[in-house]
Amino acid sequence: MGVPRKNLAPVGGLPLVARAVQVALGAGFDRVVVSTDDAEIAAVAGAAGADVVRRPAALATGTASSEAAVLHALDELAVGGFAPGVVALVQATSPFVDPAGLARAVASVRAGEADVVFAATRSHAFQWRQGEAGLEAVGHSATHRPMRQERPPVYQETGAFYVMAAAGFRAAGHRFFGRLAIEEVAPETAIEIDTPFDLAAWQAPPGRARMTPAQPDCATVEPRVAKRMGWTADGSVPASRNWRVDGLAWPSSR
Repeated sequence: MGVPRKNLAPVGGLPLVARAVQVALGAGFDRVVVSTDDAEIAAVAGAAGADVVRRPAALATGTASSEAAVLHALDELAVGGFAPGVVALVQATSPFVDPAGLARAVASVRAGEADVVFAATRSHAFQWRQGEAGLEAVGHSATHRPMRQERPPVYQETGAFYVMAAAGFRAAGHRFFGRLAIEEVAPETAIEIDTPFDLAAWQAPPGRARMTPAQPDCATVEPRVAKRMGWTADGSVPASRNWRVDGLAWPSSR
């Protein structure tokens, strides 16, 4: 079960869409754009520092792809003469993204090291699938159980962000093209708000103080996450993280 209009739901005292805008601004993008057909989301995004492109009804359905919305917005921005070399799709439902990781992904695409860089976490999990003859081990032998740290890691896509060379994205029409690479992120930053349970858990985590912004333009995260990422003691994004990137950040929002 999803959360209706969840991009307006507050986490850490800020709506999810506002947190996504702040992450993009903190990563140094010179333009942050939110695509939405919702007037309230548009107002919140604008107040957080984003430009807004109104999404047409055909692209605001449950089956419309994020790629279609980004391509539409790029077309709208091109009318005004803005044509970025790098575009990033930032998901509003991932509220704890580290701006430094996003900035590193952009730097890799700008340097020509990859065409697409996306957020992923390392996993040593033993996975299984239901086959025709019953359960089958995936990526390991059922008869040999090495320690997890001895197994080659696999990487799980988090959905938090996708950074792409804009020209290649336009040509391909989807987010996975050319040379792919990952930006490995800490599991704590890969938390995604998908269900009412997720939202309730992170609006008031059990046994922890409710997350609140340290200041209007600086979102905070749970202290354990902040320590892992080297942020300030109160979990705020350091003001020194003020990179400039020639590109477009894209908090995805319906």
